[in-house]
Amino acid sequence: MSGCIFILNGPNLNLLGQREPAIYGHETLTDVERACAAVAGQAGAEVRLFQSNHEGEIVEQIHLAREQAAGIVINPAAFTHTSVAILDALNAYDGPVIEVHISNVHKRESFRHHSYVSLRADAVIAGCGVQGYELAVARLLRLID
Repeated sequence: MSGCIFILNGPNLNLLGQREPAIYGHETLTDVERACAAVAGQAGAEVRLFQSNHEGEIVEQIHLAREQAAGIVINPAAFTHTSVAILDALNAYDGPVIEVHISNVHKRESFRHHSYVSLRADAVIAGCGVQGYELAVARLLRLID
């Protein structure tokens, strides 16, 4: 198996490891990227991690994925609950998509219970901490094999 998996992250995830560690843990996005690269590398694939606090930049990455990615892992963060633009971009992408949330969003505030992205996602992983990213990469590798 070869190919590239895009790992897209929404707002405030650049602060992973620093922001609310009781909820999100102490690992950083660099730690996430290393762990996912190890999982993907075992199958001859690679990962490309991207984070932005700007909705349009995430949409642009999804558009780029149409030409460059075998699959997408996406943690849209707060855009999960608000972004029809990200949903529309994902609907234009033909490969598999897995939505990831570090915390169990269903045990949090009620506004976090709705996800636009889930309407397109092939799977949703929530509440597994940053290990959810590794699980998502492993699942994507099965889907694109």
